[in-house]
Amino acid sequence: MRVFSLLCAALALVTAPLAAQVALPRVQLPQVGPVVGETLDTLDETRAGVQRTVERLARDRLRTIDRLVRRNADAIEYDAAGAPARRGELLVMDVSADTLAPALEAGFTLLSREEVEGLDISLMRLGVPEGMDLAEAQAALALLLPQAQVSADNLHFQSGTANGAVLAISAQGSAGSAAPVGMIDGAPGPAVKVTETRGFAAGAPFPSHHGSSVASLLAHAGAGTIRVADVYGTDKAGGNALAMAKGLGWLVARGSKVVTISLVGPRNAVLERAIGAAQRKGVVVVAAVGNDGPAAPPAYPASYDGVVAVTAVDGKRRALIEAGRALHLDYAAPGADIYGRNAKGRRIGLRGTSFATPLVAARLARALAQGRNWRAALDAEAVDLGRKGHDDTYGRGLVCGGCTGR
Repeated sequence: MRVFSLLCAALALVTAPLAAQVALPRVQLPQVGPVVGETLDTLDETRAGVQRTVERLARDRLRTIDRLVRRNADAIEYDAAGAPARRGELLVMDVSADTLAPALEAGFTLLSREEVEGLDISLMRLGVPEGMDLAEAQAALALLLPQAQVSADNLHFQSGTANGAVLAISAQGSAGSAAPVGMIDGAPGPAVKVTETRGFAAGAPFPSHHGSSVASLLAHAGAGTIRVADVYGTDKAGGNALAMAKGLGWLVARGSKVVTISLVGPRNAVLERAIGAAQRKGVVVVAAVGNDGPAAPPAYPASYDGVVAVTAVDGKRRALIEAGRALHLDYAAPGADIYGRNAKGRRIGLRGTSFATPLVAARLARALAQGRNWRAALDAEAVDLGRKGHDDTYGRGLVCGGCTGR
């Protein structure tokens, strides 16, 4: 009876996930300054157009996620916060297997015990009771195990696309002049040379256009030792938090001093703990703010404490209108009018904050290898754009500005 009452109470806590995200807030727009001869009416029209674009990006984000969940309903569903996650599984920390009895009595099953290599993190995967959706189960389990940290295995999405741009990234350093860099993404193709790749998803490592592009930018910007944790493979629920945490642990154990993540998703307790553990070991995590526009929710992992959050500009040093946001912003770098290599080794045009992030990571790794304070080194290089000093559009300034072409 007690278990039944707890489950009923949990069901009452669950809200409609997608509907809760539909309201579009008014946001601080990217800076749009007047040009010579521009009237106030014209400036108002420009700002109105930007606002419409921002709102369209937010709606497009919701439609894309909804399509993904509906098309892959066998592998993905919404969690209690309305974010997509692996279907039928929950992650539990801070509780031992001996204390799972209330959950097991309620129909949850212990799927596996997991250890995150290199980060001293233990957790358990629990299967959801038959007939209960993930959001209901998440709320129920939190009541059944109040001492535990319960999380869905949330999905994270790559934050960049290919287009027709043809400008080139120029190499900015030698292969031996940077600290080892780790990368969490899809695997690069064989034409993009990296030091080591390991898979953390079904079918991984599997060549990815996005992963290939990020790895090629790292190499061009001066990163030498590059290790890649493929968290996608061919898994419909790839890019999940557990895979990312395990990938991060492996990269740390293999000696990566900088880890670049061009993926975005919701806040997740497992990944947040993994990133905190990596930071305590001296690893710097660099992450993209995403491409869902400034009306999107704050992007993670970019928004976690201490993560270097990166946005993007185009070849004219204008902020990308689709750039997302984080709870803090550190630097901007080129993310449009640049190119990288796809999984087949072909040059492709790129656009997105995904591709600014490895440029910052490579610069940071070079500073570490030189024994410099990386923050001071990046600040010394950063070109102040927009409002004087740190701002919400460009952060502390543009890094790797010379990486936009040759």
